[in-house]
Amino acid sequence: MKKNYLKPAIFFIAVLFAAVFLFRATIIKEHDKNIASSSPEAICNNCNLIIVAYDALQAAHVSHLGYGRETTPMIDAIAHNGVSFSQNISAASWTVPSYMSIFTGLYPTEHKVVNKFVKFTKEEKVITNLKNVSPDVVTLAQILKNNGYATGGFTGDAGVGSAFGYNIGFDEYYDKTAFGSMGEAGEKAIEWVKNNKDKKIFLFLHGYDAHGQFKVAENYKGMFAPADYKGKYKGTPKEQGALREEGLKNGRIYLSDEDVDFWRSWYDSKIRDEDDRFKKIYEELGSLGVLNNALILVISDHGTGFYEHYTFDHGQALYDELIRVPLVISGPNLPKGKIISSQVGTIDIAPTIMDILGIDPGAKYSSQLRGKSLLPLITGKTSESEDIYSETDYRNYTHQRSVRTKDGWKLILTLENGKVELYDLNKDPAEKNNIAQENASLAFELELKVKKHMEEMGANPDGPVEIGCLPVYNDQCQ
Repeated sequence: MKKNYLKPAIFFIAVLFAAVFLFRATIIKEHDKNIASSSPEAICNNCNLIIVAYDALQAAHVSHLGYGRETTPMIDAIAHNGVSFSQNISAASWTVPSYMSIFTGLYPTEHKVVNKFVKFTKEEKVITNLKNVSPDVVTLAQILKNNGYATGGFTGDAGVGSAFGYNIGFDEYYDKTAFGSMGEAGEKAIEWVKNNKDKKIFLFLHGYDAHGQFKVAENYKGMFAPADYKGKYKGTPKEQGALREEGLKNGRIYLSDEDVDFWRSWYDSKIRDEDDRFKKIYEELGSLGVLNNALILVISDHGTGFYEHYTFDHGQALYDELIRVPLVISGPNLPKGKIISSQVGTIDIAPTIMDILGIDPGAKYSSQLRGKSLLPLITGKTSESEDIYSETDYRNYTHQRSVRTKDGWKLILTLENGKVELYDLNKDPAEKNNIAQENASLAFELELKVKKHMEEMGANPDGPVEIGCLPVYNDQCQ
């Protein structure tokens, strides 16, 4: 009988292929495991992290971004030693939700800190705290603390106070004075740094000096205040607040050209004062040695309006004077003196920090991060812009959502009444001409884009929308 040698050969080849497959799968599994557990390569190895926040600072009023007055020489100096983003868009147009998006990497709808109060009635007043509304959300300070950083936050309280959960992850958090200055926060920060300068530190430094509710000295004139102004305004928080409420109530306010010039000059003067205060703090930080190996970011949470759309203040809209803000990043091994015009967002700040510092934030925080690292833009590996989304649910007075597309279109959708605004920012950067009717097809396409984004965040774009009164200031909702 003739033997069949083919069957044993086929069996041997099959066993061999199976062994090779199992070996390769094991190698791939171990390789993937090593990738998941290792940290990315650091650009700024073991660097201190210092985030300096000028509250309510419009990018349009920053000197190195083209403003005519020298309002920000200290910010400009840091930008000269780093990179600056001229088209950086905030996730929200006021403080309470905005910084929380920076720290969590989530949009306000997702982290749920969208107003100062969850509920406000005569019988019940419930403050919005991250621990309560989103107990599983992780913050930037927690990640850094878990990676060996001493964490200190020194702020002007108000919308970035501990009451809302902003102190989560910080070893020390100072927020004693409502609408406090960069100077006061800086003094406390220096004390903390002196006690922690031998450690790797994360310092968050924040001031309200440019904000409308910041109180200046009685004899304050301001560097840029017009000497020949004869109008009725003095620049007090009370006046500014009254103009804000009038605009909310009536849809607009009426000011003379001289009044508008006064208020914008007043704003510039306060920005310059804050910048001068920060310069002194920066010099002290330098003398303590913590700047020698430091990643430094200068940011703002939102801008503020001074009659660009015939109202004052912020939160109530999503125009560029409220959401286009400075972002400066400086540190070892980063380019110097580079201004990047690609569109980015404050939602990108957290992933960028992780990337530059070479920190693996873990699966939980990574899953939160809605933005992307800006390091490829910083190093010139790409110049691509991105679509940026913003939102506001300010005081439950209004609910607006917007997209600013990478090719220069801007759509604002007001949820409570369905109003659609479309602007061609390439031709109309001041957003004066709503062209939604003339461009109905594009407006509809971008409205669908905004609604799809809302759905991705777990929101229902078709409502219902609650209109009510959730106060920001003590004289509201009484």
